Amino acid sequence: MTPSRSILITGCSSGIGLHAAQTLKQRGWRVYAGARQEQDVDRLQAEGFEAVQLDIADDASIEAALAWLHERCDGRLDALFNNAGFGVPGAIEDLNRAAIRHQFETNVFGTMALTNALLPWMRRQGHGRVLVNSSVLGFAAMPMRGAYNASKFALEGFCDTLRLELVGSDIHVVLIQPGPIASRFRMNAAREFDNWVAPYQQGRNAALYEAMHTRLAKEGPASPFTLGPEATSAAVVAALDSRRPKARYRVTTPTKAFWYLKRLLPTRWLDVVLLKAGG
Repeated sequence: MTPSRSILITGCSSGIGLHAAQTLKQRGWRVYAGARQEQDVDRLQAEGFEAVQLDIADDASIEAALAWLHERCDGRLDALFNNAGFGVPGAIEDLNRAAIRHQFETNVFGTMALTNALLPWMRRQGHGRVLVNSSVLGFAAMPMRGAYNASKFALEGFCDTLRLELVGSDIHVVLIQPGPIASRFRMNAAREFDNWVAPYQQGRNAALYEAMHTRLAKEGPASPFTLGPEATSAAVVAALDSRRPKARYRVTTPTKAFWYLKRLLPTRWLDVVLLKAGG
Protein backbone atom coordinates (compact mmCIF):
# COMPACT_ATOMS: atom_id res chain seq x y z
CA MET A 1 0.00 0.00 0.00
CA THR A 2 1.39 3.39 -1.03
CA PRO A 3 1.64 5.73 1.96
CA SER A 4 -0.34 8.94 1.68
CA ARG A 5 1.56 12.11 0.89
CA SER A 6 1.81 14.66 3.68
CA ILE A 7 1.56 18.44 3.78
CA LEU A 8 1.66 21.22 6.35
CA ILE A 9 -0.68 24.13 5.58
CA THR A 10 -0.55 27.38 7.53
CA GLY A 11 -3.50 29.71 8.04
CA CYS A 12 -6.18 27.01 7.97
CA SER A 13 -8.79 28.81 10.07
CA SER A 14 -10.81 29.85 7.02
CA GLY A 15 -10.76 30.74 3.34
CA ILE A 16 -7.97 29.52 1.09
CA GLY A 17 -6.13 27.52 3.77
CA LEU A 18 -9.20 25.73 5.06
CA HIS A 19 -10.48 24.85 1.60
CA ALA A 20 -7.06 23.59 0.51
CA ALA A 21 -6.84 21.44 3.64
CA GLN A 22 -10.29 19.98 3.02
CA THR A 23 -9.55 19.36 -0.66
CA LEU A 24 -6.25 17.62 -0.09
CA LYS A 25 -7.63 15.52 2.77
CA GLN A 26 -10.40 14.32 0.44
CA ARG A 27 -7.75 13.44 -2.12
CA GLY A 28 -5.94 11.19 0.35
CA TRP A 29 -3.25 13.54 1.65
CA ARG A 30 -2.26 13.49 5.28
CA VAL A 31 -2.90 17.13 6.13
CA TYR A 32 -1.33 18.90 9.08
CA ALA A 33 -3.40 22.04 9.55
CA GLY A 34 -1.92 25.07 11.30
CA ALA A 35 -3.96 27.90 12.80
CA ARG A 36 -3.02 30.80 15.06
CA GLN A 37 -5.99 30.77 17.44
CA GLU A 38 -6.61 27.92 19.87
CA GLN A 39 -10.35 27.87 19.15
CA ASP A 40 -9.65 27.38 15.44
CA VAL A 41 -7.32 24.49 16.23
CA ASP A 42 -10.07 22.89 18.33
CA ARG A 43 -12.57 23.31 15.48
CA LEU A 44 -10.18 21.80 12.95
CA GLN A 45 -9.54 18.83 15.22
CA ALA A 46 -13.30 18.36 15.60
CA GLU A 47 -13.49 18.23 11.79
CA GLY A 48 -10.98 15.38 11.74
CA PHE A 49 -7.76 17.26 10.97
CA GLU A 50 -4.42 16.82 12.63
CA ALA A 51 -4.27 20.45 13.71
CA VAL A 52 -1.64 22.45 15.56
CA GLN A 53 -1.48 25.95 16.96
CA LEU A 54 0.99 27.83 14.79
CA ASP A 55 1.67 31.56 14.73
CA ILE A 56 4.42 32.01 12.16
CA ALA A 57 5.18 35.51 13.48
CA ASP A 58 6.45 33.83 16.67
CA ASP A 59 9.67 31.77 16.55
CA ALA A 60 8.71 29.86 19.73
CA SER A 61 5.38 28.90 18.15
CA ILE A 62 7.14 27.64 15.02
CA GLU A 63 9.57 25.61 17.12
CA ALA A 64 6.76 24.04 19.18
CA ALA A 65 4.70 23.25 16.08
CA LEU A 66 7.65 21.60 14.36
CA ALA A 67 8.34 19.45 17.43
CA TRP A 68 4.68 18.39 17.34
CA LEU A 69 4.94 17.68 13.62
CA HIS A 70 8.15 15.69 13.94
CA GLU A 71 6.50 13.34 16.43
CA ARG A 72 3.82 12.55 13.87
CA CYS A 73 5.80 12.31 10.64
CA ASP A 74 9.29 11.40 11.91
CA GLY A 75 10.84 14.29 10.03
CA ARG A 76 9.34 13.42 6.65
CA LEU A 77 7.07 15.91 4.92
CA ASP A 78 6.23 15.96 1.23
CA ALA A 79 4.98 19.52 0.97
CA LEU A 80 4.51 22.85 2.70
CA PHE A 81 1.85 25.39 1.74
CA ASN A 82 2.73 28.78 3.20
CA ASN A 83 -0.74 30.31 3.19
CA ALA A 84 -0.91 32.34 6.43
CA GLY A 85 -1.02 36.08 5.86
CA PHE A 86 -3.07 39.25 6.09
CA GLY A 87 -3.12 42.84 4.86
CA VAL A 88 -2.49 46.13 6.66
CA PRO A 89 -4.26 48.73 4.49
CA GLY A 90 -3.41 52.41 4.40
CA ALA A 91 -1.25 54.99 2.67
CA ILE A 92 2.46 54.32 3.05
CA GLU A 93 3.07 57.73 4.62
CA ASP A 94 0.57 56.88 7.37
CA LEU A 95 2.15 53.54 8.31
CA ASN A 96 4.73 53.71 11.06
CA ARG A 97 7.61 51.27 11.49
CA ALA A 98 5.62 49.13 13.93
CA ALA A 99 2.77 48.69 11.44
CA ILE A 100 5.10 47.69 8.62
CA ARG A 101 7.04 45.34 10.89
CA HIS A 102 3.74 43.79 12.00
CA GLN A 103 2.89 43.15 8.33
CA PHE A 104 6.27 41.63 7.49
CA GLU A 105 6.59 39.45 10.61
CA THR A 106 3.86 37.14 9.33
CA ASN A 107 3.75 37.58 5.57
CA VAL A 108 7.52 37.54 5.00
CA PHE A 109 9.69 36.70 7.99
CA GLY A 110 7.39 33.96 9.28
CA THR A 111 7.07 32.36 5.85
CA MET A 112 10.84 32.42 5.38
CA ALA A 113 11.55 31.06 8.86
CA LEU A 114 9.12 28.14 8.53
CA THR A 115 10.37 27.29 5.05
CA ASN A 116 14.00 27.35 6.15
CA ALA A 117 13.19 25.12 9.11
CA LEU A 118 11.59 22.49 6.88
CA LEU A 119 14.04 22.52 3.97
CA PRO A 120 16.53 20.24 5.80
CA TRP A 121 13.75 17.66 6.18
CA MET A 122 13.10 17.78 2.43
CA ARG A 123 16.80 17.63 1.59
CA ARG A 124 17.26 14.51 3.75
CA GLN A 125 14.38 12.71 2.09
CA GLY A 126 15.43 13.91 -1.37
CA HIS A 127 12.24 15.65 -2.46
CA GLY A 128 9.63 18.23 -1.49
CA ARG A 129 7.30 20.99 -2.60
CA VAL A 130 7.23 24.50 -1.14
CA LEU A 131 4.10 26.43 -2.12
CA VAL A 132 3.75 30.10 -1.19
CA ASN A 133 0.51 32.05 -1.38
CA SER A 134 1.34 35.33 -3.08
CA SER A 135 -1.06 37.74 -4.80
CA VAL A 136 -1.68 39.80 -7.89
CA LEU A 137 -0.28 42.52 -5.60
CA GLY A 138 3.00 40.61 -5.56
CA PHE A 139 3.83 42.03 -8.98
CA ALA A 140 1.25 44.78 -9.64
CA ALA A 141 1.10 47.34 -6.83
CA MET A 142 -2.13 49.18 -6.06
CA PRO A 143 -2.55 52.32 -3.94
CA MET A 144 -3.42 52.28 -0.22
CA ARG A 145 -2.01 48.77 0.14
CA GLY A 146 1.68 49.61 0.41
CA ALA A 147 2.67 47.35 3.31
CA TYR A 148 0.85 44.38 1.81
CA ASN A 149 2.21 45.08 -1.69
CA ALA A 150 5.74 45.24 -0.31
CA SER A 151 5.32 42.01 1.65
CA LYS A 152 4.09 40.10 -1.39
CA PHE A 153 6.78 41.58 -3.66
CA ALA A 154 9.28 40.36 -1.05
CA LEU A 155 7.80 36.86 -1.11
CA GLU A 156 8.08 36.75 -4.89
CA GLY A 157 11.78 37.64 -4.63
CA PHE A 158 12.30 35.08 -1.89
CA CYS A 159 10.70 32.30 -3.95
CA ASP A 160 12.52 33.22 -7.16
CA THR A 161 15.85 33.12 -5.31
CA LEU A 162 15.08 29.89 -3.47
CA ARG A 163 14.00 28.23 -6.72
CA LEU A 164 17.39 29.06 -8.25
CA GLU A 165 19.27 27.83 -5.20
CA LEU A 166 17.41 24.49 -5.28
CA VAL A 167 18.16 23.74 -8.93
CA GLY A 168 19.44 20.19 -9.18
CA SER A 169 17.38 18.96 -6.26
CA ASP A 170 13.89 17.49 -6.37
CA ILE A 171 12.53 20.30 -4.19
CA HIS A 172 10.27 22.62 -6.17
CA VAL A 173 9.24 26.14 -5.16
CA VAL A 174 5.89 27.38 -6.44
CA LEU A 175 4.10 30.72 -6.16
CA ILE A 176 0.30 30.65 -6.05
CA GLN A 177 -1.06 34.03 -7.24
CA PRO A 178 -4.79 34.20 -6.45
CA GLY A 179 -6.19 37.70 -6.93
CA PRO A 180 -9.73 38.30 -5.60
CA ILE A 181 -10.90 35.18 -3.72
CA ALA A 182 -13.89 34.96 -1.39
CA SER A 183 -12.44 34.81 2.14
CA ARG A 184 -12.22 36.71 5.42
CA PHE A 185 -9.37 38.83 4.04
CA ARG A 186 -11.34 42.07 3.93
CA MET A 187 -12.78 41.52 7.41
CA ASN A 188 -9.29 40.95 8.78
CA ALA A 189 -7.99 43.97 6.86
CA ALA A 190 -10.70 46.12 8.44
CA ARG A 191 -9.45 45.07 11.87
CA GLU A 192 -5.88 45.95 10.92
CA PHE A 193 -7.10 49.29 9.57
CA ASP A 194 -8.73 50.11 12.90
CA ASN A 195 -5.56 49.11 14.76
CA TRP A 196 -3.02 51.01 12.70
CA VAL A 197 -4.61 53.66 10.48
CA ALA A 198 -7.73 54.91 12.27
CA PRO A 199 -5.86 57.85 13.93
CA TYR A 200 -5.29 59.32 10.44
CA GLN A 201 -8.94 59.21 9.33
CA GLN A 202 -9.32 62.97 9.84
CA GLY A 203 -6.04 63.86 8.10
CA ARG A 204 -4.98 64.45 4.52
CA ASN A 205 -6.29 61.05 3.37
CA ALA A 206 -9.64 61.28 5.18
CA ALA A 207 -11.77 60.97 2.04
CA LEU A 208 -9.75 57.99 0.81
CA TYR A 209 -10.03 56.28 4.19
CA GLU A 210 -13.77 56.81 4.31
CA ALA A 211 -14.08 55.08 0.95
CA MET A 212 -11.72 52.34 2.10
CA HIS A 213 -13.70 51.75 5.27
CA THR A 214 -16.88 51.40 3.19
CA ARG A 215 -15.19 48.95 0.82
CA LEU A 216 -13.78 46.80 3.62
CA ALA A 217 -17.17 46.67 5.36
CA LYS A 218 -19.04 45.75 2.19
CA GLU A 219 -20.75 42.38 2.19
CA GLY A 220 -20.26 39.99 -0.70
CA PRO A 221 -17.55 39.75 -3.37
CA ALA A 222 -14.88 42.45 -3.50
CA SER A 223 -15.06 42.59 -7.30
CA PRO A 224 -17.10 41.03 -10.12
CA PHE A 225 -14.11 38.77 -10.84
CA THR A 226 -14.05 37.23 -7.34
CA LEU A 227 -13.82 33.44 -7.30
CA GLY A 228 -14.38 30.95 -4.50
CA PRO A 229 -11.46 29.33 -2.65
CA GLU A 230 -11.93 26.22 -4.76
CA ALA A 231 -10.16 28.06 -7.59
CA THR A 232 -7.02 28.40 -5.49
CA SER A 233 -7.30 24.80 -4.28
CA ALA A 234 -7.31 23.67 -7.91
CA ALA A 235 -4.01 25.51 -8.46
CA VAL A 236 -2.57 23.96 -5.30
CA VAL A 237 -3.55 20.47 -6.48
CA ALA A 238 -2.01 21.11 -9.91
CA ALA A 239 1.24 22.33 -8.33
CA LEU A 240 1.44 19.28 -6.08
CA ASP A 241 0.50 16.69 -8.68
CA SER A 242 2.69 17.89 -11.55
CA ARG A 243 6.05 16.20 -12.01
CA ARG A 244 7.50 19.57 -13.04
CA PRO A 245 5.30 22.26 -11.51
CA LYS A 246 5.24 25.76 -12.92
CA ALA A 247 7.00 28.52 -11.01
CA ARG A 248 3.71 30.47 -10.83
CA TYR A 249 0.05 29.56 -10.93
CA ARG A 250 -2.13 32.59 -11.71
CA VAL A 251 -5.68 31.93 -10.54
CA THR A 252 -8.13 34.76 -11.29
CA THR A 253 -8.85 36.92 -14.33
CA PRO A 254 -7.33 40.10 -12.80
CA THR A 255 -4.12 38.24 -11.96
CA LYS A 256 -3.78 36.89 -15.48
CA ALA A 257 -4.69 40.24 -17.05
CA PHE A 258 -2.25 42.29 -14.99
CA TRP A 259 0.53 39.78 -15.62
CA TYR A 260 0.30 40.59 -19.34
CA LEU A 261 -0.51 44.28 -18.94
CA LYS A 262 2.65 44.79 -16.88
CA ARG A 263 4.68 43.43 -19.77
CA LEU A 264 2.83 45.26 -22.54
CA LEU A 265 2.04 48.72 -21.20
CA PRO A 266 4.43 51.59 -20.48
CA THR A 267 4.70 52.13 -16.73
CA ARG A 268 2.71 55.40 -16.76
CA TRP A 269 -0.15 53.77 -18.66
CA LEU A 270 -0.13 50.83 -16.28
CA ASP A 271 -0.27 53.26 -13.35
CA VAL A 272 -3.55 54.66 -14.70
CA VAL A 273 -5.03 51.18 -14.89
CA LEU A 274 -3.81 50.25 -11.40
CA LEU A 275 -5.19 53.46 -9.90
CA LYS A 276 -8.60 52.70 -11.36
CA ALA A 277 -8.49 49.03 -10.35
CA GLY A 278 -7.34 49.92 -6.84
CA GLY A 279 -10.35 52.11 -6.20
